[in-house]
Amino acid sequence: MPSGTSSVVSPTRFRPSDLRQLTDRYALDVIDGRYDHVIPESLPTDERWAIRIHESDDVDVWLISWVPDKSTELHDHAGSLGALTVVTGSLSEFRWSGDRLEHRVIPAGAGAGFPFGWVHDVTLAPQPPTDDPVAPTLSVHAYSPPLTAMSYYEVTPRGTLRRTRSELTSVPEHATAPAQGA
Repeated sequence: MPSGTSSVVSPTRFRPSDLRQLTDRYALDVIDGRYDHVIPESLPTDERWAIRIHESDDVDVWLISWVPDKSTELHDHAGSLGALTVVTGSLSEFRWSGDRLEHRVIPAGAGAGFPFGWVHDVTLAPQPPTDDPVAPTLSVHAYSPPLTAMSYYEVTPRGTLRRTRSELTSVPEHATAPAQGA
């Protein structure tokens, strides 16, 4: 191997941009009603939920709800790349930039791709007051390889990032899987 080059083998054939295209496509399917049959009839307003809407050996795709005052905590997706597309509402993301947390709002129709090592916290973005009934805030997420673990972090008083724990998981972003038929 020539000097100055490295051989990095990715555990997936996908890139974050590929996963973004996938979440965009599934978000359109959600908007078109193709997944209405898996969405709980009475949507919980105090607990987040996630439903896997596609799975393969290479990638899993989730429909995830968002409710006020529930944080995912500062986390990464262990050995998985990720992406999301916001279907309804908007999400607030705080991402570790290497020396501080940076904030952005991701509105409906927009999204983001997450390379390896992306550390962030995602919450429901503040919603403007309205007289209309509250519609659920939903997003579509894809992970490749399929999500199996997440690590959690804190920002230290010195302004560095410290991992506090890692957990094996089959459900993303600290959500719960609703009972089938719920």
